[in-house]
Amino acid sequence: MAPVLPTDEYVDGLRSGDRTMLARAITLIESRRADHRVRAAEVLDAVMPLTGRAQRVGITGVPGVGKSTFIDQFGSNLTAEGRRVAVLAVDPTSQRTGGSILGDKTRMERLSVDPAAFVRPSPAGATLGGVTRTTREAMLLCEAANFDVVLVETVGVGQSETIVADMVDFFLVLMLSGAGDELQGIKKGVLELADAVAVNKADGDNEIRARAAAAEYRHALHLLSPTSAVWTPPVLTCSALADVGLAEIWAQIRHHREVTQASGEFDTRRQAQQVRWMWSMIESRVMDDFRAADAVVALLGDIEQSVRSGSMAASAAADRLLAAFEAKSPKDREMS
Repeated sequence: MAPVLPTDEYVDGLRSGDRTMLARAITLIESRRADHRVRAAEVLDAVMPLTGRAQRVGITGVPGVGKSTFIDQFGSNLTAEGRRVAVLAVDPTSQRTGGSILGDKTRMERLSVDPAAFVRPSPAGATLGGVTRTTREAMLLCEAANFDVVLVETVGVGQSETIVADMVDFFLVLMLSGAGDELQGIKKGVLELADAVAVNKADGDNEIRARAAAAEYRHALHLLSPTSAVWTPPVLTCSALADVGLAEIWAQIRHHREVTQASGEFDTRRQAQQVRWMWSMIESRVMDDFRAADAVVALLGDIEQSVRSGSMAASAAADRLLAAFEAKSPKDREMS
């Protein structure tokens, strides 16, 4: 990691739209070091007045649906119209090795070299929802760096997508047709979160199947309880490869913002997201402190082995570890 800079250097760089400084600022907020967390908090506090104006869009879908191809074309269309687009593309992390591919820049060939775009691949780690634990902060930094559209691409491997929907203004679910069950791999709960559904790869011989799939999804959405009093999620067809239907999706995103702002839902949603974000950060920080506590580290190996072998109940193990954590001295608490 590059040396940590003074807070004002990060802020000035972000304010000027410097993509290199944006990348360094995101690296800073991703760090778990205590001194880096302090500086990251200072930077975020300083740039808050510069945030809030961007359109935040979450994009999810099963593997193979064409998320990266869609984002590459969709984002390129937006930059061609004069917008600045940031993409926070989250790669799945192996549960066995802890490694991730981080290949989004190679899969978004145009956006990765577009001067009006910024593509940031990050490993999902153990975070649910296919996002990193700092995706929200990264989104704010992108807004501070004058990006007016922020796209969050999720892993789309069956993890809880609620977290994604809870940090964006518009949640787009991409679907496929011709894969047997038209609700392939997508839980009912994800459809309930959708602000729009788009059946991708609606081109060539697949166009008719895509339209039939769209009709199935409209029926499925009709059976669900609406989450908004002023918005009914549309079901569209598109082809990212042929650049067909993407302009209509953007029009729906803009229309959704106009309608929800007029009704007050937009501001209410963002305010509620901020409060839930606060609590998620508290939970994350407490867990970090818990795992790093010397008393916990000293016991963890033996206790995990006892639980694994069945000689200790998981509840008893949790009680022992929590008791060790709570018994930290006042000095240890201050240092953590």
